[in-house]
Amino acid sequence: MSEPVNGTVEGHDDPSRRDFIYIAAGAAAVGAVAAVAVPLIGQMNPAADTLALASIEYDVGKVAEGQQVVVKWRGKPLFVRHRTAAEIQEAQGADLGGMKDPQPDSDRVKAGKEQYLVLVGVCTHLGCVPNMGGSEFGGWFCPCHGSDYDTSGRIRKGPAPKNLEVPEYAFLSDTKIKVG
Repeated sequence: MSEPVNGTVEGHDDPSRRDFIYIAAGAAAVGAVAAVAVPLIGQMNPAADTLALASIEYDVGKVAEGQQVVVKWRGKPLFVRHRTAAEIQEAQGADLGGMKDPQPDSDRVKAGKEQYLVLVGVCTHLGCVPNMGGSEFGGWFCPCHGSDYDTSGRIRKGPAPKNLEVPEYAFLSDTKIKVG
């Protein structure tokens, strides 16, 4: 065996060996991070019971004119309202100029089915559930902080920054809708 020269043993000064150790250590570190990250990110996905409610079908023909039903969808209340002719007229004739989130009624309902309004029943201020009635605009009132919505679910007064959300939905027949 020869004597070390400049800290290396003769015949063992190959830098590619050191590079291999660095690459192997880096690959092991990346693998360890992935082994921890995949389950951590996976647990953030919706639960199976929530995914089962990803889309629902409902027969709006069961809702009498002037009435509202609340259906659970994705763990949230879904308001299905059969509006009266007066409510539709009021919603269509409202002045959009003074609204925080101006949106015409025609953008919030399906053409030809204006009598049916479908909304996610969660106040856009802090996530409370507004009540039908009690609103000076004929719609929903959130008693927690005083948000006042009209007959189209648009914010008219109070701290809520946006209108009640209209979910993706489609009519499967004259009275059956599919939400989600």
